[in-house]
Amino acid sequence: MAVITKYVVVRNGVELDKEFLVKKEAEAYDKMLDAAENLAAFIKDRDLDIELEDSTVDAISVFLAKNGPEVVRILKGLKPMEAPAKKPQAKNGETQEVAVKKKAPAAKTGPKGK
Repeated sequence: MAVITKYVVVRNGVELDKEFLVKKEAEAYDKMLDAAENLAAFIKDRDLDIELEDSTVDAISVFLAKNGPEVVRILKGLKPMEAPAKKPQAKNGETQEVAVKKKAPAAKTGPKGK
C-alpha cells in the first residue's frame, strides 16, 4: 500500500476542489488566488464607465493573475496617467524644492590648496 500526501488550498474555511502533490505548487496557487482577489477588489473599487457582473470581474482577475508574468511584461515601462501633484509653495512663492536648493550650501569643487 502506498501513502500519498496531497495538499489542498483552504480559503475562507472552505477546501477548494483542486489538490496538489507538491507543496510549492499549492502555495503558488494560493498566492495566485490572493492576487486575483486583490485585482478583483481593485477593479470593483474603481469607477468604470461600464457595468460588469461580479462573475466577469472575478474571471478577468483570475485570468490576469494566472498570466501575471506576461501581464507585467506587457505593462512594463508604463507611466501613470494621472497629473502630477502640485508642489507646495514656499513663503516667497517659489516651490519648496527651489527654496530648499537655495538654502543648501554649495558643494565645493576642485582640489584644496597645497
